[in-house]
Amino acid sequence: MTSPLTPGIVSGRLAGEALSRNFEDLHAPLDAHEAAVAADRCYFCHDAPCVTACPTEIDIPLFIRQIATGQPQASARTILEQNILGGMCARVCPTETLCEEACVREAAEGKPVEIGRLQRFATDSVMAAGVHPFDRAPSTGKRVAVVGAGPAGLACAHRLAMLGTDVVIYEARSKPGGLNEFGIAAYKTTEDFAQREVDWLMQIGGIEIRHDSALGDAVTLDALIADYDAVFLGLGLGGVNALGIDGADKDGITDAVDFIATLRQAPDLAALPVGRDVVVIGGGMTAIDAAVQSKLLGAETVTVAYRRPQDQMPASRYEQDLAASKGVRILANVMPKAIHGNGAVREIELEYTAVSEDGRVSGTGETVRLKADQVLRAIGQTLTVDGGLSVEGGKIATTGAGRTSHDKVWAGGDCTAGEDLTVVAVAEGRDAAEDIHATLTGARA
Repeated sequence: MTSPLTPGIVSGRLAGEALSRNFEDLHAPLDAHEAAVAADRCYFCHDAPCVTACPTEIDIPLFIRQIATGQPQASARTILEQNILGGMCARVCPTETLCEEACVREAAEGKPVEIGRLQRFATDSVMAAGVHPFDRAPSTGKRVAVVGAGPAGLACAHRLAMLGTDVVIYEARSKPGGLNEFGIAAYKTTEDFAQREVDWLMQIGGIEIRHDSALGDAVTLDALIADYDAVFLGLGLGGVNALGIDGADKDGITDAVDFIATLRQAPDLAALPVGRDVVVIGGGMTAIDAAVQSKLLGAETVTVAYRRPQDQMPASRYEQDLAASKGVRILANVMPKAIHGNGAVREIELEYTAVSEDGRVSGTGETVRLKADQVLRAIGQTLTVDGGLSVEGGKIATTGAGRTSHDKVWAGGDCTAGEDLTVVAVAEGRDAAEDIHATLTGARA
Protein backbone atom coordinates (compact mmCIF):
# COMPACT_ATOMS: atom_id res chain seq x y z
CA MET A 1 0.00 0.00 0.00
CA THR A 2 1.29 3.46 -0.86
CA SER A 3 0.17 7.03 -1.54
CA PRO A 4 0.64 9.03 -4.76
CA LEU A 5 2.89 11.52 -2.95
CA THR A 6 5.12 8.93 -1.30
CA PRO A 7 5.51 6.10 -3.84
CA GLY A 8 8.66 4.81 -2.17
CA ILE A 9 6.98 4.13 1.20
CA VAL A 10 5.26 0.79 0.72
CA SER A 11 4.33 -2.29 2.69
CA GLY A 12 5.27 -5.87 1.97
CA ARG A 13 8.94 -5.31 1.08
CA LEU A 14 9.74 -8.64 2.72
CA ALA A 15 7.79 -11.87 3.03
CA GLY A 16 6.29 -12.80 6.38
CA GLU A 17 8.86 -15.53 7.09
CA ALA A 18 11.76 -13.15 6.54
CA LEU A 19 10.15 -10.56 8.81
CA SER A 20 9.64 -13.15 11.53
CA ARG A 21 13.32 -14.07 11.40
CA ASN A 22 14.39 -10.44 11.37
CA PHE A 23 12.37 -9.59 14.46
CA GLU A 24 13.26 -12.62 16.57
CA ASP A 25 14.49 -12.10 20.12
CA LEU A 26 17.81 -10.23 19.96
CA HIS A 27 19.30 -12.27 22.80
CA ALA A 28 18.02 -15.80 23.25
CA PRO A 29 17.26 -16.56 26.91
CA LEU A 30 19.64 -18.72 28.90
CA ASP A 31 18.54 -22.21 29.88
CA ALA A 32 19.25 -23.51 33.39
CA HIS A 33 22.60 -25.06 32.45
CA GLU A 34 23.77 -21.97 30.56
CA ALA A 35 22.73 -19.77 33.49
CA ALA A 36 24.71 -21.95 35.91
CA VAL A 37 27.82 -21.74 33.72
CA ALA A 38 27.44 -17.97 33.31
CA ALA A 39 26.89 -17.48 37.04
CA ASP A 40 30.02 -19.49 37.84
CA ARG A 41 32.15 -16.78 36.19
CA CYS A 42 31.18 -14.21 38.84
CA TYR A 43 33.84 -13.42 41.47
CA PHE A 44 31.12 -12.34 43.95
CA CYS A 45 33.19 -9.27 44.69
CA HIS A 46 33.00 -7.46 48.02
CA ASP A 47 32.02 -3.82 47.30
CA ALA A 48 31.28 -4.97 43.76
CA PRO A 49 31.70 -2.17 41.19
CA CYS A 50 28.78 -3.56 39.18
CA VAL A 51 26.38 -2.65 42.00
CA THR A 52 27.60 0.93 42.06
CA ALA A 53 27.16 1.11 38.27
CA CYS A 54 23.53 -0.06 38.46
CA PRO A 55 21.12 2.90 38.78
CA THR A 56 18.77 0.74 40.86
CA GLU A 57 21.64 -0.63 43.01
CA ILE A 58 20.67 -4.29 42.67
CA ASP A 59 22.85 -6.60 44.75
CA ILE A 60 24.27 -8.27 41.66
CA PRO A 61 26.74 -10.67 43.33
CA LEU A 62 23.95 -11.92 45.60
CA PHE A 63 21.43 -12.57 42.83
CA ILE A 64 24.07 -14.34 40.74
CA ARG A 65 25.14 -16.47 43.72
CA GLN A 66 21.48 -17.42 44.20
CA ILE A 67 21.32 -18.57 40.58
CA ALA A 68 24.55 -20.52 41.03
CA THR A 69 23.05 -22.32 44.03
CA GLY A 70 19.84 -23.22 42.20
CA GLN A 71 17.56 -20.55 43.66
CA PRO A 72 16.28 -18.56 40.66
CA GLN A 73 13.14 -17.33 42.42
CA ALA A 74 15.12 -16.06 45.41
CA SER A 75 17.42 -14.42 42.86
CA ALA A 76 14.44 -12.75 41.23
CA ARG A 77 13.28 -11.36 44.57
CA THR A 78 16.71 -9.84 45.16
CA ILE A 79 16.45 -8.11 41.78
CA LEU A 80 12.81 -7.06 42.07
CA GLU A 81 13.20 -5.57 45.53
CA GLN A 82 15.29 -2.89 43.87
CA ASN A 83 13.88 -2.90 40.35
CA ILE A 84 10.30 -4.10 39.93
CA LEU A 85 10.73 -3.90 36.13
CA GLY A 86 13.86 -6.02 36.27
CA GLY A 87 12.60 -8.26 33.46
CA MET A 88 12.33 -5.41 30.98
CA CYS A 89 15.55 -3.81 32.14
CA ALA A 90 17.34 -7.13 31.58
CA ARG A 91 16.26 -6.87 27.95
CA VAL A 92 16.74 -3.18 27.17
CA CYS A 93 19.31 -1.82 29.63
CA PRO A 94 22.62 -0.78 28.06
CA THR A 95 24.39 -3.19 30.41
CA GLU A 96 27.49 -2.90 28.27
CA THR A 97 27.96 0.68 29.57
CA LEU A 98 26.59 0.11 33.08
CA CYS A 99 27.05 -3.02 35.25
CA GLU A 100 28.91 -5.13 32.69
CA GLU A 101 31.37 -2.37 31.83
CA ALA A 102 32.21 -2.13 35.54
CA CYS A 103 32.56 -5.91 35.93
CA VAL A 104 35.99 -7.04 37.17
CA ARG A 105 35.98 -9.77 34.52
CA GLU A 106 35.60 -7.07 31.85
CA ALA A 107 38.66 -5.26 33.18
CA ALA A 108 40.70 -8.45 33.48
CA GLU A 109 39.62 -10.40 30.40
CA GLY A 110 37.56 -8.12 28.18
CA LYS A 111 34.57 -10.39 28.72
CA PRO A 112 32.22 -9.47 31.57
CA VAL A 113 29.83 -11.73 33.43
CA GLU A 114 26.58 -11.75 31.44
CA ILE A 115 24.68 -9.85 34.11
CA GLY A 116 21.80 -8.78 31.87
CA ARG A 117 21.07 -12.28 30.60
CA LEU A 118 21.34 -13.73 34.11
CA GLN A 119 18.91 -11.10 35.37
CA ARG A 120 16.51 -12.08 32.62
CA PHE A 121 16.85 -15.77 33.56
CA ALA A 122 15.90 -15.04 37.16
CA THR A 123 13.01 -12.66 36.50
CA ASP A 124 11.61 -14.85 33.73
CA SER A 125 11.66 -17.77 36.16
CA VAL A 126 9.51 -16.01 38.73
CA MET A 127 7.07 -14.68 36.12
CA ALA A 128 6.74 -18.11 34.50
CA ALA A 129 5.87 -19.54 37.90
CA GLY A 130 3.06 -16.97 38.22
CA VAL A 131 4.51 -15.84 41.52
CA HIS A 132 4.40 -12.29 42.84
CA PRO A 133 6.98 -12.25 45.65
CA PHE A 134 5.63 -9.20 47.50
CA ASP A 135 2.64 -8.61 49.77
CA ARG A 136 0.89 -5.36 50.60
CA ALA A 137 1.43 -3.72 53.94
CA PRO A 138 -1.62 -2.71 56.02
CA SER A 139 -3.49 0.24 54.50
CA THR A 140 -2.16 3.70 55.22
CA GLY A 141 -5.53 5.21 54.33
CA LYS A 142 -3.77 7.43 51.77
CA ARG A 143 -4.46 7.81 48.05
CA VAL A 144 -1.88 8.90 45.47
CA ALA A 145 -2.37 9.81 41.82
CA VAL A 146 0.31 8.73 39.37
CA VAL A 147 0.37 10.35 35.94
CA GLY A 148 1.80 8.01 33.31
CA ALA A 149 1.95 4.22 33.20
CA GLY A 150 5.52 4.11 31.94
CA PRO A 151 8.53 2.76 33.86
CA ALA A 152 8.70 5.62 36.39
CA GLY A 153 4.95 5.63 37.05
CA LEU A 154 4.67 1.86 37.33
CA ALA A 155 7.66 1.62 39.68
CA CYS A 156 6.24 4.40 41.86
CA ALA A 157 2.77 2.87 41.88
CA HIS A 158 4.01 -0.61 42.79
CA ARG A 159 6.18 0.59 45.66
CA LEU A 160 3.37 2.76 47.06
CA ALA A 161 0.89 -0.10 46.77
CA MET A 162 3.33 -2.44 48.49
CA LEU A 163 3.63 0.09 51.32
CA GLY A 164 -0.15 0.14 51.77
CA THR A 165 -1.21 3.18 49.76
CA ASP A 166 -3.99 3.07 47.16
CA VAL A 167 -2.89 4.32 43.73
CA VAL A 168 -4.74 5.53 40.65
CA ILE A 169 -2.65 5.78 37.48
CA TYR A 170 -3.80 8.20 34.79
CA GLU A 171 -2.49 7.04 31.41
CA ALA A 172 -2.90 8.98 28.17
CA ARG A 173 -2.82 5.91 25.93
CA SER A 174 -5.16 2.95 25.71
CA LYS A 175 -2.44 0.57 26.98
CA PRO A 176 0.04 0.82 29.86
CA GLY A 177 3.80 0.49 29.61
CA GLY A 178 4.96 3.84 28.24
CA LEU A 179 8.15 3.55 26.24
CA ASN A 180 8.48 -0.10 27.25
CA GLU A 181 5.35 -0.77 25.19
CA PHE A 182 5.56 1.92 22.51
CA GLY A 183 9.16 3.09 22.23
CA ILE A 184 11.55 0.12 22.32
CA ALA A 185 12.67 -1.90 19.31
CA ALA A 186 10.44 -4.93 18.76
CA TYR A 187 13.38 -7.36 18.63
CA LYS A 188 14.39 -6.38 22.18
CA THR A 189 11.06 -7.21 23.79
CA THR A 190 9.22 -10.00 22.02
CA GLU A 191 6.09 -12.02 22.78
CA ASP A 192 4.19 -9.06 24.26
CA PHE A 193 6.55 -9.00 27.23
CA ALA A 194 5.83 -5.38 28.20
CA GLN A 195 2.14 -6.12 28.77
CA ARG A 196 2.83 -9.40 30.51
CA GLU A 197 5.16 -7.62 32.90
CA VAL A 198 2.54 -4.97 33.69
CA ASP A 199 -0.07 -7.67 34.33
CA TRP A 200 2.37 -9.41 36.68
CA LEU A 201 3.21 -6.15 38.47
CA MET A 202 -0.48 -5.39 39.01
CA GLN A 203 -0.83 -8.57 41.09
CA ILE A 204 0.31 -6.55 44.10
CA GLY A 205 -3.20 -5.06 44.25
CA GLY A 206 -4.24 -1.56 45.21
CA ILE A 207 -3.50 -0.05 41.78
CA GLU A 208 -6.13 1.17 39.31
CA ILE A 209 -5.20 2.32 35.80
CA ARG A 210 -7.46 4.80 34.02
CA HIS A 211 -6.63 4.83 30.32
CA ASP A 212 -7.18 7.61 27.78
CA SER A 213 -6.67 10.13 30.59
CA ALA A 214 -4.04 12.61 29.49
CA LEU A 215 -2.93 15.36 31.85
CA GLY A 216 -4.19 18.69 30.58
CA ASP A 217 -7.37 17.38 28.96
CA ALA A 218 -10.06 16.00 31.26
CA VAL A 219 -7.43 15.57 33.98
CA THR A 220 -5.72 18.62 35.46
CA LEU A 221 -2.90 18.82 37.93
CA ASP A 222 -4.88 21.19 40.17
CA ALA A 223 -7.74 18.68 40.36
CA LEU A 224 -5.37 15.82 41.21
CA ILE A 225 -3.70 17.88 43.93
CA ALA A 226 -7.13 18.61 45.41
CA ASP A 227 -8.42 15.03 45.21
CA TYR A 228 -5.35 13.03 46.31
CA ASP A 229 -2.88 13.10 49.17
CA ALA A 230 0.03 13.32 46.71
CA VAL A 231 0.73 13.25 42.97
CA PHE A 232 3.60 11.64 41.08
CA LEU A 233 4.29 12.78 37.51
CA GLY A 234 5.90 10.15 35.30
CA LEU A 235 4.43 11.48 32.08
CA GLY A 236 7.50 11.33 29.88
CA LEU A 237 8.03 13.79 27.06
CA GLY A 238 5.16 14.28 24.65
CA GLY A 239 6.61 16.60 22.00
CA VAL A 240 9.35 16.13 19.39
CA ASN A 241 11.84 18.84 18.46
CA ALA A 242 11.27 20.38 15.04
CA LEU A 243 13.83 20.12 12.26
CA GLY A 244 13.55 23.83 11.57
CA ILE A 245 14.74 23.61 7.94
CA ASP A 246 13.26 24.25 4.51
CA GLY A 247 10.99 21.43 3.35
CA ALA A 248 10.41 20.01 6.82
CA ASP A 249 6.66 19.83 6.15
CA LYS A 250 6.88 17.46 3.16
CA ASP A 251 5.20 14.07 3.09
CA GLY A 252 7.41 11.19 4.12
CA ILE A 253 8.83 12.89 7.21
CA THR A 254 7.85 11.16 10.45
CA ASP A 255 8.82 11.26 14.11
CA ALA A 256 10.92 8.20 14.90
CA VAL A 257 9.00 7.64 18.15
CA ASP A 258 5.74 7.46 16.18
CA PHE A 259 7.32 5.09 13.65
CA ILE A 260 8.44 2.76 16.44
CA ALA A 261 5.10 2.97 18.25
CA THR A 262 3.22 2.06 15.06
CA LEU A 263 5.56 -0.86 14.45
CA ARG A 264 5.21 -2.11 18.03
CA GLN A 265 1.41 -2.13 17.76
CA ALA A 266 1.20 -3.51 14.21
CA PRO A 267 -0.59 -6.89 14.07
CA ASP A 268 1.13 -7.69 10.76
CA LEU A 269 4.60 -6.32 10.02
CA ALA A 270 4.18 -7.20 6.35
CA ALA A 271 1.45 -4.55 6.17
CA LEU A 272 3.67 -1.83 7.65
CA PRO A 273 4.93 0.68 5.03
CA VAL A 274 8.61 1.62 4.96
CA GLY A 275 10.69 3.64 2.53
CA ARG A 276 13.24 2.32 0.06
CA ASP A 277 15.82 4.94 1.10
CA VAL A 278 15.46 5.92 4.77
CA VAL A 279 17.41 8.62 6.60
CA VAL A 280 17.19 8.92 10.38
CA ILE A 281 18.20 12.23 11.95
CA GLY A 282 19.70 11.81 15.42
CA GLY A 283 22.21 9.77 17.36
CA GLY A 284 20.44 8.31 20.37
CA MET A 285 18.86 4.95 21.09
CA THR A 286 15.62 5.96 19.38
CA ALA A 287 17.51 6.80 16.20
CA ILE A 288 19.31 3.46 16.22
CA ASP A 289 16.13 1.50 17.00
CA ALA A 290 14.25 3.24 14.18
CA ALA A 291 17.10 2.75 11.72
CA VAL A 292 17.62 -0.95 12.46
CA GLN A 293 13.91 -1.68 12.29
CA SER A 294 13.61 0.15 8.97
CA LYS A 295 16.32 -2.11 7.61
CA LEU A 296 14.65 -5.21 9.07
CA LEU A 297 11.37 -4.20 7.39
CA GLY A 298 13.11 -4.25 4.02
CA ALA A 299 14.43 -0.75 3.36
CA GLU A 300 17.27 -0.91 0.84
CA THR A 301 19.41 1.87 2.29
CA VAL A 302 19.23 3.26 5.81
CA THR A 303 21.45 6.08 7.02
CA VAL A 304 21.73 7.56 10.49
CA ALA A 305 22.84 11.20 10.23
CA TYR A 306 24.35 12.66 13.40
CA ARG A 307 25.67 16.19 13.86
CA ARG A 308 28.65 15.34 16.10
CA PRO A 309 31.51 12.83 15.80
CA GLN A 310 30.43 9.20 16.04
CA ASP A 311 32.21 8.68 19.36
CA GLN A 312 29.93 11.34 20.86
CA MET A 313 26.71 9.59 19.87
CA PRO A 314 24.37 9.01 22.84
CA ALA A 315 23.67 5.49 21.57
CA SER A 316 26.13 3.00 23.01
CA ARG A 317 28.92 1.54 20.90
CA TYR A 318 27.18 -1.82 21.14
CA GLU A 319 24.03 -0.33 19.57
CA GLN A 320 26.07 1.37 16.87
CA ASP A 321 27.79 -1.91 16.03
CA LEU A 322 24.44 -3.69 15.99
CA ALA A 323 23.14 -1.15 13.49
CA ALA A 324 26.21 -1.57 11.30
CA SER A 325 25.82 -5.37 11.40
CA LYS A 326 22.29 -4.96 10.01
CA GLY A 327 23.48 -2.79 7.13
CA VAL A 328 22.77 0.66 8.58
CA ARG A 329 25.24 3.38 7.63
CA ILE A 330 26.20 5.93 10.27
CA LEU A 331 27.14 9.31 8.85
CA ALA A 332 28.63 11.56 11.53
CA ASN A 333 29.40 15.29 11.56
CA VAL A 334 26.42 16.22 9.40
CA MET A 335 23.23 18.14 10.16
CA PRO A 336 20.06 18.58 8.09
CA LYS A 337 19.99 21.69 5.91
CA ALA A 338 16.97 21.17 3.63
CA ILE A 339 14.46 18.59 2.42
CA HIS A 340 13.92 18.46 -1.34
CA GLY A 341 11.02 17.06 -3.34
CA ASN A 342 7.76 17.98 -5.01
CA GLY A 343 5.23 17.55 -2.20
CA ALA A 344 7.04 14.52 -0.77
CA VAL A 345 10.64 14.03 0.27
CA ARG A 346 12.98 12.89 -2.51
CA GLU A 347 16.34 14.00 -1.13
CA ILE A 348 17.76 15.33 2.09
CA GLU A 349 20.53 17.90 2.01
CA LEU A 350 23.03 17.61 4.85
CA GLU A 351 25.69 20.11 5.84
CA TYR A 352 28.99 18.92 7.24
CA THR A 353 29.75 20.20 10.72
CA ALA A 354 32.66 21.09 12.93
CA VAL A 355 32.74 21.01 16.72
CA SER A 356 34.58 23.80 18.53
CA GLU A 357 36.68 23.35 21.66
CA ASP A 358 33.76 24.49 23.81
CA GLY A 359 31.55 21.80 22.24
CA ARG A 360 29.48 23.97 19.91
CA VAL A 361 28.41 22.58 16.56
CA SER A 362 28.52 24.76 13.46
CA GLY A 363 28.12 24.20 9.76
CA THR A 364 31.11 24.23 7.44
CA GLY A 365 29.20 25.29 4.33
CA GLU A 366 29.97 22.01 2.54
CA THR A 367 26.88 19.91 1.80
CA VAL A 368 25.90 16.51 0.49
CA ARG A 369 22.56 15.20 -0.79
CA LEU A 370 21.21 11.74 -0.08
CA LYS A 371 18.32 9.98 -1.78
CA ALA A 372 15.48 9.66 0.68
CA ASP A 373 11.81 8.82 0.41
CA GLN A 374 11.39 8.58 4.19
CA VAL A 375 13.01 10.75 6.86
CA LEU A 376 12.63 9.87 10.54
CA ARG A 377 13.24 12.56 13.17
CA ALA A 378 14.95 11.36 16.35
CA ILE A 379 16.33 14.68 17.57
CA GLY A 380 14.99 14.71 21.10
CA GLN A 381 11.64 15.18 22.77
CA THR A 382 10.18 18.07 24.72
CA LEU A 383 7.98 18.51 27.75
CA THR A 384 4.42 19.36 26.70
CA VAL A 385 2.82 19.83 30.14
CA ASP A 386 4.29 21.68 33.11
CA GLY A 387 1.17 22.38 35.19
CA GLY A 388 2.70 25.52 36.66
CA LEU A 389 5.63 23.67 38.21
CA SER A 390 9.18 25.01 38.08
CA VAL A 391 10.93 23.94 34.89
CA GLU A 392 14.67 23.90 34.23
CA GLY A 393 16.29 23.02 30.92
CA GLY A 394 12.92 22.14 29.43
CA LYS A 395 12.14 19.54 32.13
CA ILE A 396 10.36 19.55 35.48
CA ALA A 397 12.78 20.74 38.15
CA THR A 398 13.21 18.34 41.09
CA THR A 399 15.26 18.06 44.25
CA GLY A 400 15.93 15.09 46.49
CA ALA A 401 13.82 12.06 45.65
CA GLY A 402 11.79 13.75 42.92
CA ARG A 403 10.29 16.63 44.91
CA THR A 404 8.98 19.44 42.70
CA SER A 405 8.21 23.08 43.48
CA HIS A 406 4.79 21.99 44.81
CA ASP A 407 4.88 20.20 48.17
CA LYS A 408 2.27 17.63 47.09
CA VAL A 409 3.84 16.79 43.73
CA TRP A 410 6.77 14.52 42.90
CA ALA A 411 8.15 13.66 39.44
CA GLY A 412 10.54 11.23 37.80
CA GLY A 413 11.54 9.61 34.53
CA ASP A 414 12.08 11.36 31.22
CA CYS A 415 10.10 14.46 32.23
CA THR A 416 12.87 15.32 34.72
CA ALA A 417 16.60 15.86 34.31
CA GLY A 418 18.88 12.84 34.09
CA GLU A 419 19.62 9.97 31.75
CA ASP A 420 16.66 8.86 29.63
CA LEU A 421 16.98 5.17 30.50
CA THR A 422 14.31 2.73 31.64
CA VAL A 423 16.41 1.69 34.62
CA VAL A 424 16.91 5.31 35.71
CA ALA A 425 13.17 5.95 35.44
CA VAL A 426 12.48 2.89 37.61
CA ALA A 427 14.93 4.09 40.26
CA GLU A 428 13.39 7.56 40.30
CA GLY A 429 9.85 6.21 40.57
CA ARG A 430 10.83 3.84 43.38
CA ASP A 431 12.70 6.52 45.34
CA ALA A 432 9.89 9.04 44.94
CA ALA A 433 7.42 6.46 46.27
CA GLU A 434 9.53 5.92 49.37
CA ASP A 435 9.72 9.68 49.91
CA ILE A 436 5.98 10.13 49.35
CA HIS A 437 5.26 7.34 51.83
CA ALA A 438 7.57 8.85 54.43
CA THR A 439 5.97 12.27 53.95
CA LEU A 440 2.37 11.07 54.15
CA THR A 441 2.97 8.86 57.18
CA GLY A 442 5.03 11.42 59.05
CA ALA A 443 8.20 9.35 58.95
CA ARG A 444 10.16 12.03 57.10
CA ALA A 445 11.64 14.79 59.18
